[in-house]
Amino acid sequence: MDEKINTFLESGLLEKYLIGATNTLESEQVEAYISKYPEVQNAYNTLQFNLEVVAKSNAVEAPKKLLSDILEELDKPVISLSAFQKYKSWYKIGVAACVASIIFAGSTFLFYKQNQKLIDYNHRLNDENQVVVDEIFDLRSDIEKNNEKLDAVMQQFIKLNDPETYKYIIQGNSRASELKTVAYINPREKTSMIDVVSLPELPQEQCYQIWAELQGKMVSLGILSEEDRQLRAIPYTEDALALNITIEPKGGNSIASLENSVAHISLQ
Repeated sequence: MDEKINTFLESGLLEKYLIGATNTLESEQVEAYISKYPEVQNAYNTLQFNLEVVAKSNAVEAPKKLLSDILEELDKPVISLSAFQKYKSWYKIGVAACVASIIFAGSTFLFYKQNQKLIDYNHRLNDENQVVVDEIFDLRSDIEKNNEKLDAVMQQFIKLNDPETYKYIIQGNSRASELKTVAYINPREKTSMIDVVSLPELPQEQCYQIWAELQGKMVSLGILSEEDRQLRAIPYTEDALALNITIEPKGGNSIASLENSVAHISLQ
Protein backbone atom coordinates (compact mmCIF):
# COMPACT_ATOMS: atom_id res chain seq x y z
CA MET A 1 0.00 0.00 0.00
CA ASP A 2 1.17 3.50 -0.83
CA GLU A 3 2.81 5.24 2.14
CA LYS A 4 0.60 8.31 1.63
CA ILE A 5 -2.58 6.22 1.76
CA ASN A 6 -1.35 4.25 4.77
CA THR A 7 -0.56 7.48 6.64
CA PHE A 8 -4.04 8.83 5.87
CA LEU A 9 -5.77 5.65 7.06
CA GLU A 10 -3.78 5.70 10.30
CA SER A 11 -4.61 9.39 10.94
CA GLY A 12 -8.17 8.62 12.11
CA LEU A 13 -9.76 11.21 9.78
CA LEU A 14 -11.88 8.57 8.09
CA GLU A 15 -13.46 7.53 11.40
CA LYS A 16 -14.04 11.19 12.38
CA TYR A 17 -15.69 11.86 9.00
CA LEU A 18 -17.97 8.88 9.41
CA ILE A 19 -19.38 10.19 12.71
CA GLY A 20 -19.49 13.82 11.53
CA ALA A 21 -16.63 15.05 13.71
CA THR A 22 -14.50 16.62 10.93
CA ASN A 23 -14.34 20.30 10.04
CA THR A 24 -14.87 21.59 6.51
CA LEU A 25 -11.23 21.29 5.46
CA GLU A 26 -10.90 17.79 6.87
CA SER A 27 -14.17 16.69 5.22
CA GLU A 28 -12.95 17.91 1.83
CA GLN A 29 -9.68 16.04 2.30
CA VAL A 30 -11.48 12.81 3.24
CA GLU A 31 -13.91 13.04 0.33
CA ALA A 32 -11.03 13.68 -2.07
CA TYR A 33 -9.22 10.55 -0.83
CA ILE A 34 -12.41 8.45 -1.04
CA SER A 35 -13.05 9.48 -4.63
CA LYS A 36 -9.41 9.14 -5.70
CA TYR A 37 -8.15 5.99 -3.96
CA PRO A 38 -10.00 2.61 -4.07
CA GLU A 39 -8.22 1.51 -0.91
CA VAL A 40 -9.70 4.45 0.99
CA GLN A 41 -13.14 3.78 -0.53
CA ASN A 42 -12.96 0.15 0.62
CA ALA A 43 -11.87 1.20 4.10
CA TYR A 44 -14.74 3.71 4.26
CA ASN A 45 -17.28 1.08 3.17
CA THR A 46 -15.90 -1.34 5.78
CA LEU A 47 -16.20 1.30 8.50
CA GLN A 48 -19.77 2.06 7.44
CA PHE A 49 -20.68 -1.60 7.59
CA ASN A 50 -19.08 -2.03 11.01
CA LEU A 51 -20.85 1.09 12.24
CA GLU A 52 -24.21 -0.26 11.14
CA VAL A 53 -23.52 -3.55 12.87
CA VAL A 54 -22.64 -1.74 16.08
CA ALA A 55 -25.65 0.52 15.81
CA LYS A 56 -27.96 -2.43 15.28
CA SER A 57 -26.44 -4.38 18.15
CA ASN A 58 -27.01 -1.42 20.45
CA ALA A 59 -30.45 -0.52 19.12
CA VAL A 60 -33.53 -0.82 21.36
CA GLU A 61 -36.50 -2.70 19.93
CA ALA A 62 -39.33 -0.28 19.07
CA PRO A 63 -42.72 -0.72 20.74
CA LYS A 64 -45.19 -2.78 18.70
CA LYS A 65 -47.69 0.10 18.68
CA LEU A 66 -45.13 2.37 16.99
CA LEU A 67 -45.97 1.12 13.46
CA SER A 68 -49.67 1.85 13.79
CA ASP A 69 -48.86 5.28 15.20
CA ILE A 70 -46.58 6.01 12.26
CA LEU A 71 -49.22 4.90 9.74
CA GLU A 72 -51.75 7.08 11.51
CA GLU A 73 -49.42 10.02 11.30
CA LEU A 74 -48.85 9.41 7.59
CA ASP A 75 -52.57 9.99 6.98
CA LYS A 76 -52.14 13.52 8.27
CA PRO A 77 -51.45 16.19 5.64
CA VAL A 78 -48.64 17.88 7.60
CA ILE A 79 -45.33 16.18 8.30
CA SER A 80 -43.34 17.63 11.16
CA LEU A 81 -39.89 18.25 9.63
CA SER A 82 -38.50 19.29 12.99
CA ALA A 83 -39.47 15.93 14.47
CA PHE A 84 -37.74 14.15 11.61
CA GLN A 85 -34.67 16.29 12.06
CA LYS A 86 -34.75 15.57 15.79
CA TYR A 87 -34.94 11.84 15.15
CA LYS A 88 -32.12 12.08 12.64
CA SER A 89 -30.11 14.10 15.10
CA TRP A 90 -30.62 11.57 17.87
CA TYR A 91 -29.69 8.75 15.47
CA LYS A 92 -26.44 10.50 14.64
CA ILE A 93 -25.75 11.06 18.32
CA GLY A 94 -26.36 7.39 19.04
CA VAL A 95 -24.11 6.27 16.23
CA ALA A 96 -21.44 8.76 17.28
CA ALA A 97 -21.66 7.52 20.85
CA CYS A 98 -21.24 3.92 19.69
CA VAL A 99 -18.24 4.79 17.55
CA ALA A 100 -16.75 6.86 20.36
CA SER A 101 -17.20 3.92 22.71
CA ILE A 102 -15.40 1.63 20.26
CA ILE A 103 -12.56 4.11 19.79
CA PHE A 104 -12.30 4.63 23.56
CA ALA A 105 -12.28 0.89 24.20
CA GLY A 106 -9.66 0.36 21.52
CA SER A 107 -7.53 3.18 22.83
CA THR A 108 -7.84 1.89 26.38
CA PHE A 109 -6.77 -1.60 25.29
CA LEU A 110 -3.87 -0.15 23.30
CA PHE A 111 -2.71 1.94 26.26
CA TYR A 112 -3.06 -1.10 28.52
CA LYS A 113 -0.90 -3.23 26.22
CA GLN A 114 1.69 -0.46 25.92
CA ASN A 115 1.69 -0.03 29.69
CA GLN A 116 2.17 -3.79 30.17
CA LYS A 117 5.07 -3.73 27.72
CA LEU A 118 6.56 -0.80 29.61
CA ILE A 119 6.16 -2.64 32.94
CA ASP A 120 7.77 -5.79 31.48
CA TYR A 121 10.59 -3.68 30.05
CA ASN A 122 11.14 -2.02 33.43
CA HIS A 123 11.23 -5.42 35.12
CA ARG A 124 13.80 -6.69 32.62
CA LEU A 125 15.78 -3.47 33.00
CA ASN A 126 15.71 -3.80 36.79
CA ASP A 127 16.86 -7.43 36.53
CA GLU A 128 19.68 -6.45 34.17
CA ASN A 129 20.66 -3.56 36.44
CA GLN A 130 20.71 -5.91 39.42
CA VAL A 131 22.99 -8.31 37.52
CA VAL A 132 25.33 -5.41 36.72
CA VAL A 133 25.26 -4.26 40.36
CA ASP A 134 26.03 -7.82 41.54
CA GLU A 135 28.89 -8.10 39.06
CA ILE A 136 30.31 -4.74 40.17
CA PHE A 137 29.99 -5.82 43.82
CA ASP A 138 31.78 -9.12 43.06
CA LEU A 139 34.45 -7.24 41.11
CA ARG A 140 35.01 -4.83 44.00
CA SER A 141 35.18 -7.76 46.41
CA ASP A 142 37.75 -9.49 44.19
CA ILE A 143 39.77 -6.26 43.95
CA GLU A 144 39.72 -5.87 47.75
CA LYS A 145 40.84 -9.48 48.22
CA ASN A 146 43.61 -9.08 45.65
CA ASN A 147 44.72 -5.85 47.35
CA GLU A 148 44.85 -7.65 50.68
CA LYS A 149 46.93 -10.44 49.15
CA LEU A 150 49.19 -7.89 47.51
CA ASP A 151 49.62 -6.07 50.81
CA ALA A 152 50.51 -9.35 52.52
CA VAL A 153 53.05 -10.16 49.82
CA MET A 154 54.56 -6.68 50.10
CA GLN A 155 54.85 -7.05 53.86
CA GLN A 156 56.59 -10.38 53.42
CA PHE A 157 58.89 -8.87 50.80
CA ILE A 158 59.78 -6.02 53.18
CA LYS A 159 60.51 -8.47 55.97
CA LEU A 160 62.67 -10.68 53.75
CA ASN A 161 64.70 -7.67 52.64
CA ASP A 162 65.15 -6.34 56.15
CA PRO A 163 68.88 -6.43 57.05
CA GLU A 164 67.91 -7.87 60.44
CA THR A 165 66.22 -10.90 58.87
CA TYR A 166 68.30 -14.06 58.97
CA LYS A 167 67.85 -16.85 56.46
CA TYR A 168 68.22 -20.52 57.51
CA ILE A 169 68.15 -23.34 54.97
CA ILE A 170 66.92 -26.56 56.57
CA GLN A 171 67.73 -29.77 54.68
CA GLY A 172 66.66 -33.30 55.52
CA ASN A 173 68.89 -36.07 56.77
CA SER A 174 69.15 -39.57 55.36
CA ARG A 175 65.59 -40.38 56.45
CA ALA A 176 64.22 -37.55 54.26
CA SER A 177 66.98 -36.51 51.90
CA GLU A 178 64.62 -34.58 49.57
CA LEU A 179 63.27 -32.41 52.38
CA LYS A 180 64.15 -28.73 52.05
CA THR A 181 62.68 -25.69 53.81
CA VAL A 182 63.87 -22.13 54.36
CA ALA A 183 63.27 -20.23 57.62
CA TYR A 184 63.40 -16.40 57.92
CA ILE A 185 63.78 -15.03 61.45
CA ASN A 186 63.93 -11.38 62.47
CA PRO A 187 64.86 -10.97 66.19
CA ARG A 188 64.29 -7.21 66.13
CA GLU A 189 60.75 -7.43 64.70
CA LYS A 190 60.22 -10.76 66.48
CA THR A 191 58.84 -12.44 63.35
CA SER A 192 59.40 -15.88 61.86
CA MET A 193 58.46 -17.23 58.42
CA ILE A 194 59.04 -20.52 56.67
CA ASP A 195 59.02 -21.48 53.00
CA VAL A 196 58.38 -25.17 52.29
CA VAL A 197 60.42 -26.04 49.18
CA SER A 198 59.97 -29.81 49.13
CA LEU A 199 58.73 -32.53 51.45
CA PRO A 200 59.05 -36.27 50.78
CA GLU A 201 55.70 -38.06 50.74
CA LEU A 202 54.61 -39.77 53.97
CA PRO A 203 51.96 -42.38 54.74
CA GLN A 204 48.49 -40.86 55.36
CA GLU A 205 48.72 -41.56 59.10
CA GLN A 206 51.89 -39.43 59.48
CA CYS A 207 52.92 -35.76 59.09
CA TYR A 208 55.91 -33.41 59.41
CA GLN A 209 56.02 -31.10 62.43
CA ILE A 210 58.47 -28.23 63.08
CA TRP A 211 59.77 -27.40 66.55
CA ALA A 212 61.79 -24.64 68.23
CA GLU A 213 64.43 -25.95 70.62
CA LEU A 214 64.83 -24.06 73.89
CA GLN A 215 66.80 -24.83 77.04
CA GLY A 216 65.44 -28.22 78.04
CA LYS A 217 62.23 -28.31 75.92
CA MET A 218 60.75 -28.36 72.40
CA VAL A 219 58.00 -25.91 71.38
CA SER A 220 55.74 -26.81 68.44
CA LEU A 221 55.63 -24.25 65.61
CA GLY A 222 53.06 -26.12 63.51
CA ILE A 223 52.62 -28.85 60.92
CA LEU A 224 54.32 -28.68 57.50
CA SER A 225 52.39 -29.77 54.43
CA GLU A 226 53.45 -30.32 50.81
CA GLU A 227 50.12 -28.77 49.77
CA ASP A 228 51.04 -25.55 51.59
CA ARG A 229 54.16 -24.71 49.59
CA GLN A 230 54.25 -20.97 50.15
CA LEU A 231 55.91 -18.49 52.44
CA ARG A 232 53.91 -18.35 55.67
CA ALA A 233 54.33 -17.05 59.19
CA ILE A 234 55.15 -19.34 62.11
CA PRO A 235 55.23 -18.41 65.82
CA TYR A 236 58.33 -16.49 66.87
CA THR A 237 60.17 -18.09 69.78
CA GLU A 238 62.44 -15.89 71.88
CA ASP A 239 65.93 -17.29 72.55
CA ALA A 240 65.37 -20.38 70.39
CA LEU A 241 68.56 -22.42 70.03
CA ALA A 242 67.61 -24.53 67.03
CA LEU A 243 64.82 -25.70 64.71
CA ASN A 244 63.85 -29.35 64.39
CA ILE A 245 61.52 -31.17 61.96
CA THR A 246 60.18 -34.54 63.06
CA ILE A 247 57.76 -37.16 61.75
CA GLU A 248 54.67 -37.35 63.97
CA PRO A 249 51.25 -39.03 63.90
CA LYS A 250 48.67 -37.35 61.66
CA GLY A 251 47.40 -34.14 63.24
CA GLY A 252 50.64 -33.48 65.12
CA ASN A 253 51.95 -34.28 68.57
CA SER A 254 52.26 -32.37 71.82
CA ILE A 255 55.71 -33.85 72.54
CA ALA A 256 58.42 -34.00 69.90
CA SER A 257 59.46 -37.48 68.77
CA LEU A 258 63.19 -36.73 68.56
CA GLU A 259 63.89 -40.31 67.52
CA ASN A 260 61.97 -39.45 64.32
CA SER A 261 63.88 -36.25 63.61
CA VAL A 262 64.50 -35.69 59.88
CA ALA A 263 66.07 -32.18 59.92
CA HIS A 264 67.89 -29.94 62.38
CA ILE A 265 69.57 -26.54 62.21
CA SER A 266 71.21 -24.42 64.89
CA LEU A 267 70.18 -20.78 65.28
CA GLN A 268 73.23 -19.79 67.34
